[in-house]
Amino acid sequence: MNYDGIIIGIGTFLIIGLLHPVVIKAEYYFTAKIWPLFLIFGLLCLAISLVSPSPTERSLSAVLGCSLLWSIKEISEQKKRVEKGWFPKNPKRKMFKAPEISGNNK
Repeated sequence: MNYDGIIIGIGTFLIIGLLHPVVIKAEYYFTAKIWPLFLIFGLLCLAISLVSPSPTERSLSAVLGCSLLWSIKEISEQKKRVEKGWFPKNPKRKMFKAPEISGNNK
């Protein structure tokens, strides 16, 4: 019996399910500036999928690679969700505050 399809389906489900909280935590602790890390690992997984000997490994690494690339978009969306108040801001993160411009230059 061939279980490749079931393994790929379960693996895809787990990859997508696990990356959701990873995106939330990554934005919380590292800001949206962590996106290049997702890009590097996503492209690396896609490259692995091109040379892997096993069809199951090829499929799962391609799913992981595409999911990591999709996570780049989700990190920017997560930043917007935090700004809307749907998710908590990291209180330890220093927020950039623009200097005030006053009309009185004495």
